[in-house]
Amino acid sequence: MSQAMWCSVRIRAALAVSLPALVLASLSPSARADGRPVPEPGAHSGQSALYRTGVQVSPGAPKLPAATALSWMVTDLRTGRVLAAKDAHRPLPPASTLKTLFALALLPKFPPQEVHRAAGTDLSGLQPGSSMVGVKEGTRYTVADLWRGVFLASGNDAVHTLAMMNGGVPATLRDMRAAARRIGVQDTVVKSADGYDTPGQHSSAYDLSVIARAGLQNPEFRQFASTRRARFPAVGGPGAFGIQNTNRLLVGSHGVVRYPGLLGVKNGYTTEAGNTLVTAARRNGRTLLVTVMNPQAGQPNDAYTETRSLLDWGFSAAPTASPVGVLPGLPRARPTDPAASPVPAGHTPPVAASQAARIAFSGRAALAVTGALSAAALACALLVGRRRARKQSGRA
Repeated sequence: MSQAMWCSVRIRAALAVSLPALVLASLSPSARADGRPVPEPGAHSGQSALYRTGVQVSPGAPKLPAATALSWMVTDLRTGRVLAAKDAHRPLPPASTLKTLFALALLPKFPPQEVHRAAGTDLSGLQPGSSMVGVKEGTRYTVADLWRGVFLASGNDAVHTLAMMNGGVPATLRDMRAAARRIGVQDTVVKSADGYDTPGQHSSAYDLSVIARAGLQNPEFRQFASTRRARFPAVGGPGAFGIQNTNRLLVGSHGVVRYPGLLGVKNGYTTEAGNTLVTAARRNGRTLLVTVMNPQAGQPNDAYTETRSLLDWGFSAAPTASPVGVLPGLPRARPTDPAASPVPAGHTPPVAASQAARIAFSGRAALAVTGALSAAALACALLVGRRRARKQSGRA
């Protein structure tokens, strides 16, 4: 056998032993460039049915109530299991329910007792006809006052004041878009901080449910979203005037009876959006989230009536109904967030551990291939060297 043939045989043998390990490592899921894990082969996102048009509900579930909303969704808050939905991803104007995304982005940025004196620039850019809580130039407000103005009175003046504290409306829009990306919503296009009708702006029942679920993980968000009544600083102070939450299911007003166990969240109305409502309620240890967008029956209380019916249905169906989809997992608290909980010593999160194991396996496989090829190459070099030495010795 020639030297070349012998070396070729040795290298092929090395590859036959070590290459399968490298192939297996390359086929193992790893992390995307953005750090998210690639789904396992055959993994199902749980969302396919939610992209279909019309009503989606599992066979055998209790009969759904009549609902005229263009889009709606009923979700188990803790598990993220979607019990039923209609056109969940349909893009629609969100009105003031978009303030939930505003709160998700900005609540962690300012301590509630921080005091701000309103300036004229805080109130610039407000659209005519915007809902107001009564922020006035020169008056001192705590951050908590302003958030009560946002959640209870749906005050666009409070939104703009907080946005200016955050560096301005453009910076706030960037923060809202970043928060949307962080929690995995994809139907929402943000053009205004307060949800006022703006060309090109839209969200969906699915996205608003994801946003509300993420927001309700924040104790401050839960507190403001469930507050029924509060006092708001009067112009110039001292003194204050009363404000009441405009969510009629929460306070019971305008012919709507309070819903037992309601945790609030956010309602909205504009000409283009119609009535929109995101509501959470708790009963017998279970919390449901219902999002309703633009009921078509034409009555002022339709959003509340249909939400009540869907909540009742959800509580009766939840124990046995199979989900038609699942919301994405809640994001982990970022290390810079005050609410971020420390990781116990010696503990590695499951996803990180899985990725680390795959990376280690890939590294070992690559080393195995490299080592085998190096050994084969060294053996060839030694053989060639010996044969050359023998020939030279014979010539000498």
